[in-house]
Amino acid sequence: MEKSKILYAEDDETIAFLIQDSLENHYNISCYRDGKSALEAFNKEAFDICLLDIMMPELNGFELAERIREKNTEIPIIFISAKALKEDRIKGLKIGADDYLVKPFSIEELILKIEVFLRRSKKTNAFPSKFKVGKYTFDPKNYTLQDAQNMITLTQRESDLLFYFISNKNTVLKRQDILKAIWGDDDYFMGRSLDVFISRLRKVLAEEENIVIENLHGIGFRFSEK
Repeated sequence: MEKSKILYAEDDETIAFLIQDSLENHYNISCYRDGKSALEAFNKEAFDICLLDIMMPELNGFELAERIREKNTEIPIIFISAKALKEDRIKGLKIGADDYLVKPFSIEELILKIEVFLRRSKKTNAFPSKFKVGKYTFDPKNYTLQDAQNMITLTQRESDLLFYFISNKNTVLKRQDILKAIWGDDDYFMGRSLDVFISRLRKVLAEEENIVIENLHGIGFRFSEK
């Protein structure tokens, strides 16, 4: 079986060597020491997932992720950084990253997260074909919402979350259940991530007055369509 291709951007030579050495038996991993060379490679080759440090020369990780998202809204992006502030994590998610790992972390944890995103991105046959969401047609296979005039492309996380809501429409969903279903964990940071992605879905569906993502304080959420 052909190995999945990873784009890895990291300017710290020691960390880059350790991670590349640990992952190359499992994946086809290409490492770049600055954001500019990583972006050039992304524009020339097809990758399955991106691992991005933040503090890099030429283009930092946030800038690189934005440029990647301009071209491809579906590829999973995981930030791996020593920047542990909550504000940095939230910024990364708002840009369109799917996850954020703070250094130091275990290689086992990194591989687990990589595998989760690779499996999700390849589960094309597990989804029903399409759903009606207000005026939109939601295609979970291609992460799109489309009406007569426009098409909106979602990130994988947004698509997974919307699919989960649709599959449990008009049902009270506990926060911890959503987190475990979509993120595989329900810790504090994942909870903040959930809030960010729900905010993004509400913004996308803002013109749909009949679509409501209700916040049930202390419990969770309810997705309903009038």
